[in-house]
Amino acid sequence: MTFTNWLLFVLLIQLIHFAGTWKLYQKAGRKAWEAAIPVYNAVILMKIINRPWWWVLLLFIPIVNLIMFPVIWVETVRSFGRTSTTDTVLAVVTCGLYIYYLNYLSDVKYRENRSLHPGTAAGEWISSILFAIVAATIVHTYVMQPFTIPTSSLEKTLLVGDYLFVSKFHYGARTPITSIAFPMVHDTIPVLGLKSYWNKPHIPYFRIPGFQDIDRTDIVVFNWPVDTVRKFRDQSGIRYDKPIDKKSNYVKRAVGLPGDSLEIIDGRIHINNQPLELPDRAKPQYSYAGTTKGQGFDPYTMYKMYDITDAFYQDPNTNQFYIQSLTEENYQRLKNHPNVASLERITTPAGQKDVKIFPNNNRFNWNSDNMGPLYVPKEGTTVTITPETVGLYRLIIETYEGLEMGRERKISLRDDKVLLNGQPLESYTFEQDYYFMMGDNRNNSEDSRYWGYVPENHIVGKPVFIWMSLDPNASGLSKIRWERMFTTVGGQGEPVSYLPYFLVVIVGLFGYSFFRKKKTK
Repeated sequence: MTFTNWLLFVLLIQLIHFAGTWKLYQKAGRKAWEAAIPVYNAVILMKIINRPWWWVLLLFIPIVNLIMFPVIWVETVRSFGRTSTTDTVLAVVTCGLYIYYLNYLSDVKYRENRSLHPGTAAGEWISSILFAIVAATIVHTYVMQPFTIPTSSLEKTLLVGDYLFVSKFHYGARTPITSIAFPMVHDTIPVLGLKSYWNKPHIPYFRIPGFQDIDRTDIVVFNWPVDTVRKFRDQSGIRYDKPIDKKSNYVKRAVGLPGDSLEIIDGRIHINNQPLELPDRAKPQYSYAGTTKGQGFDPYTMYKMYDITDAFYQDPNTNQFYIQSLTEENYQRLKNHPNVASLERITTPAGQKDVKIFPNNNRFNWNSDNMGPLYVPKEGTTVTITPETVGLYRLIIETYEGLEMGRERKISLRDDKVLLNGQPLESYTFEQDYYFMMGDNRNNSEDSRYWGYVPENHIVGKPVFIWMSLDPNASGLSKIRWERMFTTVGGQGEPVSYLPYFLVVIVGLFGYSFFRKKKTK
């Protein structure tokens, strides 16, 4: 929906509200016209139902308002003496239109000093649960969101089984783009396996200003731009109309910022013709092939001694072995093992084309170890569009700044000319910033090398804290990685666990509460 469409929609809601409540406003001692003024009418309604004015703010928070509207419908009918279960059900199932009946056809009286406490224990529970959901939804959407590391693309910085808190406010919280959705879940309702949202109408993209920009090498959570989750594909099997905020969550490292020139040479990232400097906590991994001097290696020993958590394979008929992911530090240790005859990093030579590599066309002989240089688009920058370069920006023009923005765009080639919706396209000016995201586990990471840029409107937040970490290769209490609990994601040096300090604070709070209650008694 466009801004004009949303404005007309809001005005329609105001008209519906006025038509259904103006007599009730009068019975509550207010003026009929007060039911017609947007926002002001909501403030007056809060006074009528004897609820705090700040409830009005909750009506303008997407998803939260879906919970608050039924609450206010029920509170309104109760303020005019309709307190039975039947009245409550009618207010909800008619989407508030039951209030029209009270406004025009029922002789109701305003109860100015009614009790705000639910009349039953069940009502008390329902009220508590609703407002707990409201509070949790606000925190989840605008402050902090839990996130689980499902894959090894950022090993050994973030491990499979790490449970994170992702800050929404560092880069600025993004308001929901989906207007109708089940609260506090992503794209699927747990257990039921049903889609958790209604695609339309879309809310225009907006991001609350954050207090920092994405820095190069930051670890970032974002919505996967080319999401093709199998459950909700269209008939093409490739892409479908899925709102940005309901695309799958990914976590990678931002290696290319808007305006950068990025090139990968023999697996090493170069930014603006200089090797990329990673933070000391980053431990990039590469694949290696080696030969032994005769005796094979035990996989569990390799896991314990060299922290090999991805694939390890050795040929039973020869003395060759293969390691999918190994850090530079452990490579140096392993190559000096007395049983190792040779150990070399596996690199795809430059010019050897991989059809899976972005931009996925025949004009670029790129692979995961050798690609670029390519330009990372920056808002307001204009680039020349030619048949040779259009592949780098096709998704941006057609999808990220096309369909997602509500405008149909189609690029085609005719007589060595690029056409946009049938008209010649010689240059293009970007409407938002883009990022190039990669995993530290370079040979086991599906990232921007395969599907291209991440638009700014797909950014979710910044991982800041590991509150739990479970080792999938262990069992029992040994499954818990105690040294990783309550550690920060960023920073310099080895991660330090703040678990002891956290436990001291919890014990202190419980002790304070206990002695305070005892003193009160």
